[in-house]
Amino acid sequence: MSVTIGTPLQSSAFKVLLLGSGELGKEVVISLQRLGVEVHAADRYDHAPAMQVAHFSHTLNMADAEELKQLIKQIQPNLIVPEIEAIATQVLVEIEEQNIATVIPSAKAVNLTMNREGIRRLAAEELGLPTSAYRFADSLESFRAACDDIGYPNFVKPVMSSSGKGQSRVKSFAEVDAAWDYAQTGGRVNQGKVIVESKIDFDFEITLLTVRAKNSETGVIETSFCDPIGHRQDSGDYVESWQPQAMTPAALEESKRIANKVTVALGGCGIFGVELFVKGDKVWFSEVSPRPHDTGLVTLASQFQSEFELHARAILGLPVNTARHSTAASAVIYAGVDDTNLSFSGLNLALANPNTDLRLFGKPEGFKRRRMGVATARAETTDQARELAEQTVQHISVHQN
Repeated sequence: MSVTIGTPLQSSAFKVLLLGSGELGKEVVISLQRLGVEVHAADRYDHAPAMQVAHFSHTLNMADAEELKQLIKQIQPNLIVPEIEAIATQVLVEIEEQNIATVIPSAKAVNLTMNREGIRRLAAEELGLPTSAYRFADSLESFRAACDDIGYPNFVKPVMSSSGKGQSRVKSFAEVDAAWDYAQTGGRVNQGKVIVESKIDFDFEITLLTVRAKNSETGVIETSFCDPIGHRQDSGDYVESWQPQAMTPAALEESKRIANKVTVALGGCGIFGVELFVKGDKVWFSEVSPRPHDTGLVTLASQFQSEFELHARAILGLPVNTARHSTAASAVIYAGVDDTNLSFSGLNLALANPNTDLRLFGKPEGFKRRRMGVATARAETTDQARELAEQTVQHISVHQN
């Protein structure tokens, strides 16, 4: 099964359109560039991180069906790679049906996973995977009833949001109305619908990066897994991650079973970030992203092929290698201020240890809790790597010029 890639900016170019140009997309673009792909990066604002390394950039409202159709018609990409949820996914379904371009990993996957209701019903009701108890609500009245039904504490998330936006923990009925109001501010595309989930008594949470790629000899899509990634979240947003996360052999096998089942159902090729709760040998499905995962930034330091290289190879039909060479951790660098034109100092101290590294994302605007970069560190144990990554972050100062 031979794969052919042309030359960027010439008629033979193999073109990829990236929808969403954040820090994860930036690393995907770099990986694609190394393989000779012409990359078009799109987002709702100018100078987004991935735009800074792509051949072309396009600013538009990707949730507007007509704008998105016009962009695809203009570029005529071979592959369309969504990196965020706020996209007119029905357009992608039409593009795929008309064989205009291949949607990564598939239009079905993008359509289902951008909406927590779609993916939860697929996982729990169609595939029979273990999940927390849940209810959906689309009004304050139905939300109050759902919270009472699920019990307290519970967790509330807009069905369409990311990075912890609009998510909260509701400890009692007295907090219900405030949680509803907060959820309404967090949806990327405000549908007004939320999911209420019961609390699971778990030991830890993992991301199991799952790769679906074609066998280079047979052309058959095969599934492989990276070592499990442990992570810590704050208000639903990733703060630090480490690889590997220690777990029982039985729990690892069950994690792979769940991840395989849900990714096969979604179809296509590429990397999937499957989030799971683990307690002893028991595993529950939480969420899945059909693209590189923020907690997977640790793979830049731990694996021979990072999650971004794996994604690029898989979507191009090239062989993948999920092997890990180091124990590593990552820690987030926050802006700490609401401002633009930011500068970063202390880099020489941060990088003085040869086992540390940095990625500064180049975002044009900072908010107090906006990720502006990430530190990675390698060590003998995950605890040592986590400590070193955090020390690296402490050396970085963010300030406005």
